[in-house]
Amino acid sequence: MPRTTGEGAPVPQRLLAAATRLFAEQGYDRTSVQEIVEAAGVTKGALYHYFGSKDDLLHEVYARVLRLQQVRLDAFADADEPVEKRVRAAAADVVVTTIENLDDASIFFRSMHHLSPEKNKQVRAERRRYHERFRALIEEGQEAGVFTKETPADLVVDYHFGSVHHLSTWYRPDGPLTPQQVADHLADLLLRALRP
Repeated sequence: MPRTTGEGAPVPQRLLAAATRLFAEQGYDRTSVQEIVEAAGVTKGALYHYFGSKDDLLHEVYARVLRLQQVRLDAFADADEPVEKRVRAAAADVVVTTIENLDDASIFFRSMHHLSPEKNKQVRAERRRYHERFRALIEEGQEAGVFTKETPADLVVDYHFGSVHHLSTWYRPDGPLTPQQVADHLADLLLRALRP
């Protein structure tokens, strides 16, 4: 979803683009609903028509990225390719899609504690589903003898996603590495750690 959305865009996209920009610039807790609707060029009534609260906007900022990543992971996992190739593609893809949505990821990790208990539980379940699918790929490779069984699959998943979750603290678009280069390095590190 684009970071900036013009007047002709659907209202939900305009609201999400405005909220993402403001949350990234000011922080979730320092951004008012009034600022969001003014930046989106809509009324509060329009916001509440599409989103029940500012909390719903925060949830959607992260959920849209996670939905994209889940669809892509499912496609990699279901592909008719050797497991090592599928794991590498999935490991690189989550890095690229996180960098491409870096504001969303950093907003979420800075502001997750602001979510209502219900939304927090929902996000954790969505993230768990993604991690479990990724872990199943690792386990498939371990069972096939392609990957070492010395390190438990859960720890492998935590290792890789720890790196992904910290991207927002150090990655800069004007830095020396492109998103794909970072993704390739991290995916290669993961595969080297998995070799028997």
